[in-house]
Amino acid sequence: MGSPAEVWNISDSYAACDLCPRNCGVNRLSGEKGYCGETAELRLAAAGIHRGEEPPVTGAGGSGTIFVSGCNLGCGFCQNWQISREGMGRIVTEGEFARIAMALQEQGAENINIVTGSHSAPALVRGIKAARAQGLTVPVLWNSSAYESPGALDLLRDTVEAYLPDLKTLDPALSARFFKAPDYPERAAAAIRRMMDFRDLRFGPPGTKGPGGNGAETPRVLRSGVLIRHLVLPGYLDATRQVLRWFAGNAQGRALLSLMTQYTPPKTGAPDIPNRYISEKEYETLLRWLEELDIEDGFYQELVPGNTDWFPDFEKTNPFSSALSLPIWHWKQPIR
Repeated sequence: MGSPAEVWNISDSYAACDLCPRNCGVNRLSGEKGYCGETAELRLAAAGIHRGEEPPVTGAGGSGTIFVSGCNLGCGFCQNWQISREGMGRIVTEGEFARIAMALQEQGAENINIVTGSHSAPALVRGIKAARAQGLTVPVLWNSSAYESPGALDLLRDTVEAYLPDLKTLDPALSARFFKAPDYPERAAAAIRRMMDFRDLRFGPPGTKGPGGNGAETPRVLRSGVLIRHLVLPGYLDATRQVLRWFAGNAQGRALLSLMTQYTPPKTGAPDIPNRYISEKEYETLLRWLEELDIEDGFYQELVPGNTDWFPDFEKTNPFSSALSLPIWHWKQPIR
């Protein structure tokens, strides 16, 4: 395999990396690694049909998730820690990325859902364009922490149809403590506003027939726009209320909200990290706030305390519960 530049014909963003607000400035083209732990070469960990996303993302056929190795945040309770911080994954070429995307489409995926790709935006744009040239027609979703630079988002504008950003917190002290990024609130809010400017909400029928055989029982599928995710941290409901108020004032009518209560205490037992699940009392408070703020455009998870299925294992060819996922590709070996 040639050098990263020969394989991808990528932009100079990697030469003095400024793809995220950390602005490491390292030369990833020469093999240096940024905070994300990655060089300019694109590494993937797994790809499969995932059925555990929000209804308009999952549709009838499931979401075609592609998990990118590395991450530009440092969340102490990351569920994907094997690939975000421990370097699990394999380098892929532009052609292999395109084949993975096409395999997902052929298996009925409603979309191509790129997970945690902020630090590899130029390479992923090339891969998406290669897949389009091979016949990829489903929407491409950008599933990220929203800790992204304006320049990186501009690279994606013409190749990504929908965005699934996190809005983890708007509290700088909390973001410094849990996400290793005190500037996360202002950066993420600005990135999400930019995403909403790029794409309006638009839906379409599922590409795969639903349970009734005609798609009637399947919700509409997201074809364009923004779905903002927020993970509730037990014991920190005031931070969640701040996010909900921001959504009501800035994104209501322009984006969907996904309020997630799946927080699972990390196996590492890291200090100062919440070590319990969301309580029923906290859950009831969240639902009351949604009603008080008149937030109806979106989704909230049912409370399932003690559910450890949220933790994937990327050592396995199927990292998720078999009820949630159909594996298509894995970093250890191609699957299909």
